[in-house]
Amino acid sequence: MATFAHRLPTPAADLQGYLRAVRAFPFLTADEERELATCFRRDDDLEAAWRLVTSHLRYVAKVARGYRGYGLPEEDLIQEGNIGLMKAVKRFDPDVGVRLVSFAMHWIRAEIHEFVLRNWRIVKVATTKAQRKLFFNLRGAKQRPGALSCEEIDEIASDLAVRPEDVIEMERRLEAHDAAFDGLVDDEDHPAPAAFIADPALDPSASIEEEEWRESVARKLRSALENLDERARDIVRRRWLAEPRAKLRELAQEYGISAERVRQIEAQAMRELKDVLDRAALAGV
Repeated sequence: MATFAHRLPTPAADLQGYLRAVRAFPFLTADEERELATCFRRDDDLEAAWRLVTSHLRYVAKVARGYRGYGLPEEDLIQEGNIGLMKAVKRFDPDVGVRLVSFAMHWIRAEIHEFVLRNWRIVKVATTKAQRKLFFNLRGAKQRPGALSCEEIDEIASDLAVRPEDVIEMERRLEAHDAAFDGLVDDEDHPAPAAFIADPALDPSASIEEEEWRESVARKLRSALENLDERARDIVRRRWLAEPRAKLRELAQEYGISAERVRQIEAQAMRELKDVLDRAALAGV
């Protein structure tokens, strides 16, 4: 990827020009995307990788816009998201049967989250899972400037499934001012910010990003299941989501149809689920 990274348009000099440039790259059909991804994985075809990356740059820019409220340059957010996109293209397996945009969202957001957490404040404000969740949601959850009321704290805590104490603590951290970086490092009660710099070998956001990505996929799957008719939904749930899995002949006997017909209903339902999930991923970026 590094061999063609210098060819990518950059938002640094002219953000509006960059956005026009990335919108000019053509969309890929599912078949084109699968063919290009196969060429890249099989033959290390960098031109195929180039087309996969450039056709998705517009999605990175759209995701990055959602993080402008943290006071960081949008150009930097886009650049970090592009790194995540290139990582996703490198790991994308076209045989899994999902579109690249669905797969790449996790990697794009993971890179942007790490950049925000690393640069928003000198001292890290989010270390636990609850704190990270609050960090990326509390600003949007506040309805007005100023301190939160007890009712607002309880409501936000309930919506985000965290403790009210976590909401209070994160609000305090977000409202705090940064200390001078060159403070007194020998002050045990008020150590200098340098004492809190994270180990660069660690990835502070990967685990929470992975969990949130899985939760998002689960929500979309539940929604997609509701679009199936009752029989198809029951067959899919019992064949794929239940333990032990139901056998074809068992379901055939119950519904008074052949085992082959059950298999056909299952296959059609799985195709419909895949289509719904793909559309949801495209609409969500």
